Amino acid sequence: MLIIDCHGHYTTSPDAHQAFRKAQLARFGNPALPAPLPAKISDDEIRESIEKNQLRLQRERGADVTLFSPRASAMAHHEGDNAVSKEWARACNDLIKRVVDLYPENFIAGCQLPQSPGVSIAESIEELERCVNELGFVGCNLNPDPSGGFWTSPPLTDKAWYPFFEKMVELDVPAMIHVSSTCNPNFHATGAHYINADTTAFMQFIEGDLFRDFPTLRFVIPHGGGAAPYHWGRYRGLGDMLKRPPLKDHVMKNVYFDTCVYHQPGIDLLFEVIDIHNILFGSEMVGAVRGIDPETGFYFDDTKRYVDSLKLSDSDRVKVYSGNIRRVYPRLDAILKAQGR
Repeated sequence: MLIIDCHGHYTTSPDAHQAFRKAQLARFGNPALPAPLPAKISDDEIRESIEKNQLRLQRERGADVTLFSPRASAMAHHEGDNAVSKEWARACNDLIKRVVDLYPENFIAGCQLPQSPGVSIAESIEELERCVNELGFVGCNLNPDPSGGFWTSPPLTDKAWYPFFEKMVELDVPAMIHVSSTCNPNFHATGAHYINADTTAFMQFIEGDLFRDFPTLRFVIPHGGGAAPYHWGRYRGLGDMLKRPPLKDHVMKNVYFDTCVYHQPGIDLLFEVIDIHNILFGSEMVGAVRGIDPETGFYFDDTKRYVDSLKLSDSDRVKVYSGNIRRVYPRLDAILKAQGR
Protein backbone atom coordinates (compact mmCIF):
# COMPACT_ATOMS: atom_id res chain seq x y z
CA MET A 1 0.00 0.00 0.00
CA LEU A 2 1.40 3.38 -1.03
CA ILE A 3 1.48 5.91 1.81
CA ILE A 4 1.33 9.57 0.77
CA ASP A 5 1.84 12.42 3.23
CA CYS A 6 -0.16 15.41 1.99
CA HIS A 7 1.49 17.95 4.30
CA GLY A 8 5.24 18.53 4.26
CA HIS A 9 7.31 21.72 4.31
CA TYR A 10 10.98 22.40 3.62
CA THR A 11 11.67 23.55 7.17
CA THR A 12 15.31 22.51 6.94
CA SER A 13 16.37 24.51 3.88
CA PRO A 14 20.08 25.49 3.76
CA ASP A 15 21.16 28.61 5.63
CA ALA A 16 21.95 30.45 2.40
CA HIS A 17 18.27 30.44 1.50
CA GLN A 18 17.29 32.28 4.68
CA ALA A 19 20.31 34.58 4.32
CA PHE A 20 18.93 35.65 0.95
CA ARG A 21 15.57 36.39 2.58
CA LYS A 22 17.23 38.42 5.33
CA ALA A 23 19.16 40.46 2.76
CA GLN A 24 16.05 40.89 0.65
CA LEU A 25 14.06 42.37 3.53
CA ALA A 26 17.01 44.52 4.61
CA ARG A 27 17.11 46.08 1.15
CA PHE A 28 13.36 46.65 1.28
CA GLY A 29 13.92 48.65 4.47
CA ASN A 30 16.92 50.45 2.98
CA PRO A 31 16.83 50.67 -0.85
CA ALA A 32 20.39 52.04 -0.82
CA LEU A 33 21.63 48.53 -0.04
CA PRO A 34 22.69 46.40 -3.02
CA ALA A 35 20.20 43.91 -4.37
CA PRO A 36 20.96 40.49 -2.88
CA LEU A 37 22.25 37.85 -5.24
CA PRO A 38 20.35 34.56 -5.49
CA ALA A 39 21.42 32.05 -2.87
CA LYS A 40 24.16 29.68 -4.00
CA ILE A 41 23.08 26.25 -2.81
CA SER A 42 24.70 23.06 -4.05
CA ASP A 43 22.91 19.79 -4.65
CA ASP A 44 24.98 18.29 -1.85
CA GLU A 45 23.70 20.90 0.59
CA ILE A 46 20.13 20.07 -0.40
CA ARG A 47 20.81 16.36 -0.03
CA GLU A 48 22.29 16.86 3.45
CA SER A 49 19.32 18.97 4.57
CA ILE A 50 16.80 16.43 3.28
CA GLU A 51 18.48 13.09 3.99
CA LYS A 52 19.16 13.87 7.64
CA ASN A 53 15.64 15.11 8.23
CA GLN A 54 12.51 14.62 6.10
CA LEU A 55 13.80 11.68 4.06
CA ARG A 56 15.17 9.89 7.12
CA LEU A 57 11.89 10.27 8.99
CA GLN A 58 9.84 9.36 5.94
CA ARG A 59 11.70 6.06 5.75
CA GLU A 60 11.74 5.40 9.49
CA ARG A 61 8.01 6.04 9.85
CA GLY A 62 6.98 4.07 6.80
CA ALA A 63 5.73 6.72 4.36
CA ASP A 64 6.53 6.66 0.66
CA VAL A 65 5.81 10.09 -0.80
CA THR A 66 5.43 13.60 0.66
CA LEU A 67 3.65 16.52 -0.93
CA PHE A 68 6.37 19.08 -0.27
CA SER A 69 6.09 22.86 -0.21
CA PRO A 70 8.10 25.83 1.10
CA ARG A 71 8.21 26.49 4.82
CA ALA A 72 4.84 27.98 5.72
CA SER A 73 6.02 30.19 8.57
CA ALA A 74 8.65 31.72 6.30
CA MET A 75 6.17 32.82 3.63
CA ALA A 76 5.61 35.93 5.78
CA HIS A 77 3.41 37.70 3.27
CA HIS A 78 3.08 40.69 5.59
CA GLU A 79 6.78 41.52 5.14
CA GLY A 80 8.02 43.59 2.23
CA ASP A 81 5.67 44.41 -0.65
CA ASN A 82 4.24 42.66 -3.68
CA ALA A 83 7.53 42.75 -5.59
CA VAL A 84 9.40 41.30 -2.61
CA SER A 85 6.78 38.60 -2.19
CA LYS A 86 7.00 37.61 -5.85
CA GLU A 87 10.78 37.36 -5.71
CA TRP A 88 10.68 35.34 -2.47
CA ALA A 89 7.97 32.96 -3.70
CA ARG A 90 9.90 32.28 -6.88
CA ALA A 91 13.11 31.54 -4.94
CA CYS A 92 11.26 29.21 -2.56
CA ASN A 93 9.43 27.36 -5.31
CA ASP A 94 12.57 26.95 -7.39
CA LEU A 95 14.27 25.37 -4.38
CA ILE A 96 11.38 22.95 -3.92
CA LYS A 97 11.69 22.01 -7.59
CA ARG A 98 15.34 21.12 -7.00
CA VAL A 99 14.40 18.88 -4.06
CA VAL A 100 11.82 17.07 -6.19
CA ASP A 101 14.27 16.65 -9.05
CA LEU A 102 16.80 15.09 -6.68
CA TYR A 103 14.22 12.81 -5.04
CA PRO A 104 11.41 12.24 -7.56
CA GLU A 105 10.31 9.02 -5.87
CA ASN A 106 9.95 10.67 -2.46
CA PHE A 107 8.66 14.21 -2.98
CA ILE A 108 6.03 15.91 -5.13
CA ALA A 109 5.84 19.69 -5.18
CA GLY A 110 3.29 22.20 -3.93
CA CYS A 111 3.93 25.92 -4.30
CA GLN A 112 4.03 29.08 -2.26
CA LEU A 113 2.08 32.05 -3.61
CA PRO A 114 3.33 35.65 -3.79
CA GLN A 115 0.54 37.19 -1.75
CA SER A 116 0.72 40.62 -0.17
CA PRO A 117 -1.73 42.62 2.02
CA GLY A 118 -4.01 44.84 -0.02
CA VAL A 119 -2.87 43.33 -3.33
CA SER A 120 -5.30 41.44 -5.53
CA ILE A 121 -4.96 37.66 -5.41
CA ALA A 122 -4.96 37.84 -9.20
CA GLU A 123 -1.31 38.88 -8.84
CA SER A 124 -0.57 35.31 -7.69
CA ILE A 125 -1.92 33.64 -10.82
CA GLU A 126 1.29 33.98 -12.83
CA GLU A 127 3.36 32.12 -10.24
CA LEU A 128 0.74 29.40 -9.91
CA GLU A 129 0.74 28.90 -13.68
CA ARG A 130 4.54 28.83 -13.79
CA CYS A 131 4.76 26.26 -11.03
CA VAL A 132 2.03 24.01 -12.42
CA ASN A 133 2.63 24.29 -16.16
CA GLU A 134 6.41 24.67 -16.24
CA LEU A 135 7.69 23.03 -13.04
CA GLY A 136 5.16 20.23 -12.57
CA PHE A 137 3.72 21.27 -9.20
CA VAL A 138 0.40 19.71 -8.20
CA GLY A 139 -1.14 22.27 -5.82
CA CYS A 140 -0.55 25.41 -3.79
CA ASN A 141 -0.70 26.85 -0.29
CA LEU A 142 -3.23 29.68 -0.06
CA ASN A 143 -2.94 32.19 2.80
CA PRO A 144 -6.36 33.60 3.78
CA ASP A 145 -4.63 36.26 5.91
CA PRO A 146 -1.59 37.82 4.22
CA SER A 147 -1.65 40.58 6.86
CA GLY A 148 -0.10 38.20 9.39
CA GLY A 149 -2.76 38.02 12.07
CA PHE A 150 -4.85 41.16 11.50
CA TRP A 151 -7.27 39.65 8.94
CA THR A 152 -7.53 42.58 6.56
CA SER A 153 -8.46 40.44 3.56
CA PRO A 154 -12.08 39.69 2.62
CA PRO A 155 -13.46 36.22 3.42
CA LEU A 156 -12.49 33.41 1.07
CA THR A 157 -16.04 33.40 -0.24
CA ASP A 158 -15.75 37.01 -1.44
CA LYS A 159 -15.59 37.53 -5.19
CA ALA A 160 -12.23 39.25 -4.78
CA TRP A 161 -10.79 35.72 -4.65
CA TYR A 162 -12.67 34.48 -7.71
CA PRO A 163 -9.99 35.17 -10.37
CA PHE A 164 -7.60 32.88 -8.54
CA PHE A 165 -10.25 30.23 -7.96
CA GLU A 166 -11.09 30.28 -11.65
CA LYS A 167 -7.44 29.53 -12.41
CA MET A 168 -7.36 26.73 -9.83
CA VAL A 169 -10.36 25.13 -11.53
CA GLU A 170 -8.81 25.58 -14.97
CA LEU A 171 -5.56 23.93 -13.85
CA ASP A 172 -7.43 21.34 -11.74
CA VAL A 173 -5.28 21.94 -8.66
CA PRO A 174 -6.41 22.18 -5.03
CA ALA A 175 -5.15 24.59 -2.40
CA MET A 176 -4.17 23.91 1.16
CA ILE A 177 -5.43 26.72 3.37
CA HIS A 178 -2.29 27.74 5.25
CA VAL A 179 -1.44 30.98 7.00
CA SER A 180 2.12 32.00 7.76
CA SER A 181 3.83 33.70 10.68
CA THR A 182 1.94 36.32 12.65
CA CYS A 183 2.96 39.82 13.63
CA ASN A 184 0.02 40.11 16.04
CA PRO A 185 1.34 39.32 19.54
CA ASN A 186 -2.08 38.00 20.60
CA PHE A 187 -1.61 34.91 18.44
CA HIS A 188 1.12 32.35 18.82
CA ALA A 189 1.86 31.36 15.23
CA THR A 190 1.40 27.60 15.33
CA GLY A 191 -0.57 27.27 18.56
CA ALA A 192 -3.21 29.89 17.83
CA HIS A 193 -2.87 31.59 14.43
CA TYR A 194 -2.76 28.36 12.40
CA ILE A 195 -5.73 26.81 14.18
CA ASN A 196 -7.66 30.10 14.08
CA ALA A 197 -7.19 30.24 10.32
CA ASP A 198 -8.26 26.65 9.75
CA THR A 199 -11.42 27.18 11.77
CA THR A 200 -12.13 30.60 10.28
CA ALA A 201 -11.85 29.30 6.72
CA PHE A 202 -14.25 26.48 7.48
CA MET A 203 -16.83 28.87 8.93
CA GLN A 204 -16.45 31.18 5.92
CA PHE A 205 -17.26 28.27 3.64
CA ILE A 206 -20.42 27.58 5.67
CA GLU A 207 -21.54 31.22 5.49
CA GLY A 208 -20.94 31.60 1.75
CA ASP A 209 -21.98 29.90 -1.46
CA LEU A 210 -18.52 29.45 -2.95
CA PHE A 211 -19.04 25.86 -4.04
CA ARG A 212 -22.27 26.68 -5.81
CA ASP A 213 -20.18 28.96 -8.05
CA PHE A 214 -17.20 26.56 -8.18
CA PRO A 215 -18.51 23.00 -7.78
CA THR A 216 -15.10 21.41 -8.57
CA LEU A 217 -12.97 23.72 -6.40
CA ARG A 218 -11.08 21.79 -3.70
CA PHE A 219 -9.45 22.86 -0.44
CA VAL A 220 -7.48 21.00 2.20
CA ILE A 221 -7.84 22.47 5.67
CA PRO A 222 -4.77 21.27 7.59
CA HIS A 223 -4.08 20.54 11.24
CA GLY A 224 -7.08 18.24 11.40
CA GLY A 225 -9.50 20.94 10.29
CA GLY A 226 -8.77 23.25 13.21
CA ALA A 227 -11.62 23.26 15.72
CA ALA A 228 -14.22 22.05 13.21
CA PRO A 229 -14.30 18.32 14.05
CA TYR A 230 -14.28 18.97 17.80
CA HIS A 231 -17.23 21.38 17.45
CA TRP A 232 -19.00 19.61 14.60
CA GLY A 233 -22.39 19.99 16.25
CA ARG A 234 -21.87 23.74 16.54
CA TYR A 235 -21.09 24.08 12.84
CA ARG A 236 -23.95 21.85 11.78
CA GLY A 237 -26.23 23.91 13.99
CA LEU A 238 -24.92 27.23 12.69
CA GLY A 239 -25.37 26.02 9.14
CA ASP A 240 -28.98 25.17 9.95
CA MET A 241 -29.55 28.60 11.56
CA LEU A 242 -28.07 30.25 8.46
CA LYS A 243 -30.50 28.26 6.26
CA ARG A 244 -27.63 26.45 4.57
CA PRO A 245 -27.91 22.91 3.23
CA PRO A 246 -26.45 20.11 5.36
CA LEU A 247 -22.66 20.39 5.61
CA LYS A 248 -22.13 17.14 3.70
CA ASP A 249 -23.74 18.79 0.66
CA HIS A 250 -22.84 22.44 1.23
CA VAL A 251 -19.13 22.15 2.11
CA MET A 252 -17.81 18.64 2.43
CA LYS A 253 -17.90 17.75 -1.26
CA ASN A 254 -15.10 20.31 -1.68
CA VAL A 255 -13.22 20.44 1.64
CA TYR A 256 -10.83 17.90 3.17
CA PHE A 257 -8.97 17.65 6.48
CA ASP A 258 -5.51 16.20 7.08
CA THR A 259 -4.33 14.09 10.02
CA CYS A 260 -1.89 16.61 11.51
CA VAL A 261 -3.34 16.01 14.97
CA TYR A 262 -0.71 15.09 17.49
CA HIS A 263 -2.33 12.69 19.93
CA GLN A 264 -4.38 9.52 19.66
CA PRO A 265 -7.67 10.84 21.14
CA GLY A 266 -7.65 13.69 18.62
CA ILE A 267 -7.19 11.29 15.70
CA ASP A 268 -9.89 9.04 17.15
CA LEU A 269 -12.33 11.96 17.23
CA LEU A 270 -11.40 13.13 13.72
CA PHE A 271 -12.21 9.71 12.27
CA GLU A 272 -15.38 9.33 14.34
CA VAL A 273 -16.82 12.68 13.21
CA ILE A 274 -15.53 13.24 9.67
CA ASP A 275 -16.42 11.00 6.74
CA ILE A 276 -13.51 8.80 5.69
CA HIS A 277 -13.63 10.25 2.15
CA ASN A 278 -12.69 13.67 3.53
CA ILE A 279 -9.57 12.67 5.47
CA LEU A 280 -6.07 12.80 3.97
CA PHE A 281 -3.03 11.41 5.71
CA GLY A 282 -0.58 14.16 6.68
CA SER A 283 2.10 14.70 9.32
CA GLU A 284 3.80 18.09 8.80
CA MET A 285 6.89 16.37 10.19
CA VAL A 286 9.82 18.54 11.23
CA GLY A 287 7.21 21.24 11.50
CA ALA A 288 5.28 22.95 14.27
CA VAL A 289 5.61 20.21 16.90
CA ARG A 290 8.92 18.35 16.74
CA GLY A 291 9.45 16.90 20.20
CA ILE A 292 8.84 13.52 21.81
CA ASP A 293 5.61 13.03 23.74
CA PRO A 294 6.68 12.13 27.30
CA GLU A 295 3.45 10.18 27.76
CA THR A 296 4.16 7.81 24.86
CA GLY A 297 7.88 8.05 24.15
CA PHE A 298 7.19 8.72 20.47
CA TYR A 299 7.36 11.90 18.41
CA PHE A 300 4.19 13.97 18.51
CA ASP A 301 4.23 14.36 14.71
CA ASP A 302 4.50 10.64 13.96
CA THR A 303 0.86 10.67 12.88
CA LYS A 304 1.05 7.37 11.00
CA ARG A 305 1.34 5.65 14.37
CA TYR A 306 -2.05 7.09 15.40
CA VAL A 307 -3.76 6.18 12.13
CA ASP A 308 -2.33 2.67 12.25
CA SER A 309 -3.90 2.24 15.69
CA LEU A 310 -7.40 2.81 14.31
CA LYS A 311 -9.58 -0.17 13.51
CA LEU A 312 -9.99 0.68 9.83
CA SER A 313 -10.97 -1.71 7.10
CA ASP A 314 -8.36 -2.38 4.44
CA SER A 315 -10.31 -0.29 1.93
CA ASP A 316 -10.65 2.65 4.32
CA ARG A 317 -6.96 2.48 5.16
CA VAL A 318 -6.11 2.75 1.46
CA LYS A 319 -8.44 5.75 1.12
CA VAL A 320 -6.75 7.64 3.94
CA TYR A 321 -3.17 6.80 3.00
CA SER A 322 -3.40 7.26 -0.76
CA GLY A 323 -6.77 7.02 -2.47
CA ASN A 324 -8.27 10.26 -1.19
CA ILE A 325 -5.09 12.23 -1.83
CA ARG A 326 -4.84 10.94 -5.39
CA ARG A 327 -8.45 11.94 -5.99
CA VAL A 328 -8.05 15.45 -4.53
CA TYR A 329 -4.70 16.02 -6.30
CA PRO A 330 -5.16 14.58 -9.81
CA ARG A 331 -1.81 15.92 -10.98
CA LEU A 332 -0.11 14.07 -8.15
CA ASP A 333 -1.96 10.94 -9.23
CA ALA A 334 -0.74 11.42 -12.80
CA ILE A 335 2.89 11.72 -11.63
CA LEU A 336 2.61 8.54 -9.59
CA LYS A 337 1.01 6.67 -12.47
CA ALA A 338 3.79 7.82 -14.77
CA GLN A 339 6.23 6.32 -12.24
CA GLY A 340 4.32 3.04 -12.35
CA ARG A 341 2.80 3.51 -8.90
